[in-house]
Amino acid sequence: MRRQVARREKAQNLQLSLLQVQSALPTPPLLPITVHSDSDWIPAHPEEPQDFESFYRDPFRKTPDASHSTIYIQTIGSFGEVGAQTDQYVEWLREYCQAFFYGLSVKFLPAVTVAETGCSFRVNSNSHNLQILTGHLLRFLGNRKPKDAFCIVGITMIDLYPKESWNFVFGQASLSMGMGVFSFASTLLLRSCKTMTHEIGHMFGIKHCQWLNCVMQGSNHLEESDRRPLDFCPICLHKLQVAIGFKIAERYKALLHWMEEDQSQTARPEEASACQFTKPTEAFHTSGLWLHRCLNILGGKD
Repeated sequence: MRRQVARREKAQNLQLSLLQVQSALPTPPLLPITVHSDSDWIPAHPEEPQDFESFYRDPFRKTPDASHSTIYIQTIGSFGEVGAQTDQYVEWLREYCQAFFYGLSVKFLPAVTVAETGCSFRVNSNSHNLQILTGHLLRFLGNRKPKDAFCIVGITMIDLYPKESWNFVFGQASLSMGMGVFSFASTLLLRSCKTMTHEIGHMFGIKHCQWLNCVMQGSNHLEESDRRPLDFCPICLHKLQVAIGFKIAERYKALLHWMEEDQSQTARPEEASACQFTKPTEAFHTSGLWLHRCLNILGGKD
């Protein structure tokens, strides 16, 4: 019990430290959430806010352990003519996921075709795009989930829909079953990093954030999704740190390494010619500045 109390107090100190960073920046990223229209998530989908205590006491939240410490990525369906480029993007996603959920390993499962999933699908009457029913995909992923998995997340180039009344959905997750899926269709790497970490965040029992700008905010449309920052706010980061047990500074260093890594220097000679695509790190520049300033203030703190 004492250890739990000490751990919670340490995490609370983290929140205060990060808010110090907030006050020191000319353009603070940790601003309260602004609702821009009635079509935004909060007015369209009213939910009970989840503070840290609510999360900590939730009997259904998930915590990794020694025998369940791997996040598995399952690619679903063809990536068409952009297959080689998408393979590289998916590898970047895996590396980013491993830095974001620092302390857990992230692995791929063998790719599967859409036909192998046995999922229902439809052609959207507005976009005329093929869409897969997310509930069926989650059930398929549940049957593919390895025994050592903390969770499994599916990635597809095909649009998704959760039920007939919805036009589309960026992704969906199941806390109780430890699985999620999101569509990589028509998105950039930055957007995919946000959607992937958002859905996996739900698998820890972290609900939609209603406190500060945060990647765990709900998103009803692409404009709202693009407004979300790349990382968790201090409140949601507090939840994630308690679940995994990482050191904040070490996690930030891993994320910075991913954002700033020079592929030409790190690729092995036999891989250099195969790596035809440059990671679009300019999209992560602002987040990198934020992480540098966090590290300057946090120093060696947890």
